[in-house]
This record gives sequence, C-alpha cells and structure tokens, in this order.
Amino acid sequence: MNKEAKIMFSSEAKEVYDFLSNKPYKKEQMILKAINKKLELIKRNVHYGNVLSKKLIPSEYQSKYCATNLFRIELPCFWRMLYTLTAERRIEVIAFVLDIVDHKQYNKKFGYKKK
Repeated sequence: MNKEAKIMFSSEAKEVYDFLSNKPYKKEQMILKAINKKLELIKRNVHYGNVLSKKLIPSEYQSKYCATNLFRIELPCFWRMLYTLTAERRIEVIAFVLDIVDHKQYNKKFGYKKK
C-alpha cells in the first residue's frame, strides 16, 4: 500500500503560489492550474519530476533547505517548479516545494547565460 506524499511549500514558493492564486488573468490561472495538477501527481509518485544532478543543486537550496536531491517540473510559459524529498521519522515522505520560478529566474539560479 503506497501512502500519498505530503506536500509542503517553502515561504518563497508559497508567496508565488498565493500571488498566482490572486490573479484573475488567463496566464497566471493556467500556471496555477498546472501547478495544482502536478502537485497531485507528486502526491501519488514522489519521483514524478525530472531528477537534476546533485552537482546542479544551487548552493542556496543546499544551505537553506539541506537539499540533497532536486526535482524539476516544467510548467506552462517556461515556468518551473522545483522540489526536494525529505522523510520525517521514516514514515512520511514529504515533497518540499522550494521554488516556483519563471524562465528568467530559473536561468539565473542555475547559472545559465543568454547566448
């Protein structure tokens, strides 16, 4: 019997989620709907996202959240949702959403340069 994973948000991710929730515009609602759909998929399969190499994990996530793994999910309009997995008392798996960022912020966090 597989237990659903618990979803938690960092304060930064929660802020973006709330911002999107309060916007009536089509683009923001499309991104929010995709986030909610992806969160349901993560609950059922915590390894749903694309695994990023450990060497690509930004030091910000390593120091602030002790992230030793990182998963990326692509969202509409080139947005990304990033999460890490943790376990509390070896019973409950938690998908901790670290960030929800647009393409420009994603490139900056991961050190990608414009060509």
